[in-house]
Amino acid sequence: MRSRIVELFSTDGFHETLERAIGEVAEPFLVVDRGGVAGLIMGPPAAASLEDLERLIAFVPACRLEQLGDPSFREAHGTRFACMAGAMANGIGSVEVVEAMGRRGMLGIFGAAGLPVEAVERAIDRIDRGPGDRFPFGFNLIHSPQESAHEAAIVDLYLRRGIRLVEASAFLDLTLPLVRFRVTGIRRDSQGKIVAPNRIIAKVSRVEVAGKFLAPPPERLLRELLQRGEISPEQAGWAARIPLAEDLTAEADSGGHTDNQPAIVLLPTMLALRDRLQAQHAYDRPLRVGAAGGISTPWSAAAALAMGASYLVTGSVNQSCVEAGTSPQVRQMLAQAQQADIAMAPAADMFEMGVKVQVLKRGTMFAMRAAKLYDLYRNHDSLGQIPGPDRRMLEKTLFRAPLEKIWEQTRSYFSLRDPAQIERGERDPKHKMALVFRWYLGQSSHWANVGEPARSVDYQIWCGPAMAAFNDWVRGSFLEQPENRRVVTVALNILFGAAVLTRARMLRAQGVTLAPGMPRLAPLDCGDIEKRSQTSYHSEPCANR
Repeated sequence: MRSRIVELFSTDGFHETLERAIGEVAEPFLVVDRGGVAGLIMGPPAAASLEDLERLIAFVPACRLEQLGDPSFREAHGTRFACMAGAMANGIGSVEVVEAMGRRGMLGIFGAAGLPVEAVERAIDRIDRGPGDRFPFGFNLIHSPQESAHEAAIVDLYLRRGIRLVEASAFLDLTLPLVRFRVTGIRRDSQGKIVAPNRIIAKVSRVEVAGKFLAPPPERLLRELLQRGEISPEQAGWAARIPLAEDLTAEADSGGHTDNQPAIVLLPTMLALRDRLQAQHAYDRPLRVGAAGGISTPWSAAAALAMGASYLVTGSVNQSCVEAGTSPQVRQMLAQAQQADIAMAPAADMFEMGVKVQVLKRGTMFAMRAAKLYDLYRNHDSLGQIPGPDRRMLEKTLFRAPLEKIWEQTRSYFSLRDPAQIERGERDPKHKMALVFRWYLGQSSHWANVGEPARSVDYQIWCGPAMAAFNDWVRGSFLEQPENRRVVTVALNILFGAAVLTRARMLRAQGVTLAPGMPRLAPLDCGDIEKRSQTSYHSEPCANR
């Protein structure tokens, strides 16, 4: 490690040099007082003289991007960085997103929610190419209380195809398919340790749900699996000694399904819960809590890591990147989003329960129109009870077809996906109305993904305030334009900025006052990040200026 002493009498010059030193994240440095003159020594303490060490003001160690977060997360999932791109439904979290993240040492989750089983299997074919072409990846498993058969079918697919990692999202309670995925194949190794080959990363925003994921699988569900012959008595005993999920993502104010929880409150609460359950169950492997919802800038990432997050999860910001499985029109709309451009709207998958998702409202009327549908559903028991003016408005503006024609299309869809829904709809007029209304909610996401120009006013675009924060940060840089946004470039900039801010925080903690606005963090291309961190982060070109 090289050593050089920089002596500056000018305060302005010192701060400029200090800012550059902070940005060289792979190199430690010392701040020393040499007779009233501030000086920097680049290198470890061993590079300084005894006299300088006696006058030490502050020491800042190296902070490589690989060191951020919990090393056990990287070990468990085979990644280089404690960073993942969370699932985005309907394939928005695309094969391209998953592969780009995985090949650069990060974790990507394919957005399987909302897709038929056949489409999910095609994604598996493209991602899981065999032992000779491996990279870290996972698939989404979303709670489907209105379509439990589909949830079970997705788990059947994952087990049949050997998918070892799922990100479980939107769960209000634990289900048999979820537990079945976790405990299938559980065994003891040659040292007698319990090994569960299938892993779950649980994305939750409620403490009561988090507690269920960090505890062993419920006895009643293990008993049911035992009765069905899915597991042996010995396996049931082993399963009762492991957590359902070793990784729990504290999902704050995110796009899509969210409880709009503030991260600064939610994350410490989940960390405290983790500590209690780790001690209570005496697990032989550590439980981890990651942060999601709002992770789109170096400041939010650094704050989450400072609070104790084991890993970081990005979401909304990835949807504006070129690899996302959505349209150029949506990427452009997201790149223009500001803080006031977000709204809550009824969720397609949990419409009858009144569950809402967070969406973009700028440039689209989806949130308002979806809310109108839910009001009609809540106030009427069948399509026939909808007042004439409202029905004409629906058929002319939202559905652009007679409601009975929409029902026929809905029947065709569910005849393949879940025939039980059709049978229930024929018996229950209110459920039939819900299925028809869900046609609009489901199609609105499809129209956005394919960029249907005639339906731009109906685009459903899942988005949280993190998108606006990212846009504010990158304004005036090469990342302002969505065509320059790539998931790896975005993730590395967030991680690099978090490392710089972590080093700045270390200085402040030792009494060093930094100049206002310091350190300045402009987005960098991958080559610049590589130079400043003295590590190669990519095997293929990232976005350049």
